[in-house]
Amino acid sequence: MTATTLPEAALGVLPRADGSARYSHAGYTVTASVNGPIEAQRRDEHAYEAHIDVIVRPAAGVGGTRERHLESILQSSLAQIILVKNFPRSLIQIVLQVEDSPENDYVNTKLVQASLNFAIMPALMQTAVLALLSAAVPMRATATATAVAIMHQDGAKQTVVDPHPRDIEKAQSVHVLAFTSHDELLLAESEGDFTVKEWDNVYETARGICCRSPPQAKEGMAMLLDDESTGGPDMRQFLRSTMGFKVAADLHWK
Repeated sequence: MTATTLPEAALGVLPRADGSARYSHAGYTVTASVNGPIEAQRRDEHAYEAHIDVIVRPAAGVGGTRERHLESILQSSLAQIILVKNFPRSLIQIVLQVEDSPENDYVNTKLVQASLNFAIMPALMQTAVLALLSAAVPMRATATATAVAIMHQDGAKQTVVDPHPRDIEKAQSVHVLAFTSHDELLLAESEGDFTVKEWDNVYETARGICCRSPPQAKEGMAMLLDDESTGGPDMRQFLRSTMGFKVAADLHWK
C-alpha cells in the first residue's frame, strides 16, 4: 500500500537566500533556505570544520521539544554528507519552514512531547538536500529518505509507504530511513514493536525506493506505473530530474 501522490519540488523560491527549495509530498509542504558558508559566531566556531545549524519551524505556533529533536537528527545526518572540513570556522544555516501538513497536524497539539513526527521527517530531509544543492554547497553525496509503517489490515500485516499521520497512530511500528547516493544507510529511526525479520523487510522496501537503479527512459503514465509496481516513487530519479530541470532552465538563455 503506497501513497498515490507523486512528490513535487521547486528550487530557488526565495530570492534573498543563497539557496532555497520547496518540496511537497504525502500531504506535507516544506520550504527551506540555506545560507553559507558564512562567518560563524565564536560560540559556534569549529577550528577544523563548518558548523551545521538546522532550524525547524512548525506550521503553527512556536517550536518545542519535538522540533529540537528533529533538528538534532537532521544536523547529524546532513553533517555526514556536507564537506564540512572544507570550511573551517564557518557556519552553514538551514531553515526549514513547514507550510502545510495533513489534517492540520500541528493545530491543537502543542509540540512539547519528545516523540518524533515520523511522517514529516522524509519531507524535511528532502527539502534540506534540495536547498543545499540549490546553494551549491559542496557535498560528498546526496540523500533520499522515506517513511515506512507496519500495520495490521484485514488480519494480516502490511507495509505502508509514506503513511498518513492517522495511519501512524494505528501502526504497529514506524520507520524512517535515508540513504546516500552511494547506497549507504544514512539515517534509521524506528518506533514501536517489530521483529528483526520485519525490520529487514522495511529496510529492503525503503532501499528499493531510495536506491533504485536508473531505469530505462520512461515518461508520463509509464513512469507512474513503474513507481506503483515497485512500491513507491523513485526518489533518486526524482532528485536527478528536479536538478536537471533547474539546470536546463538556468541555461535556457544561452
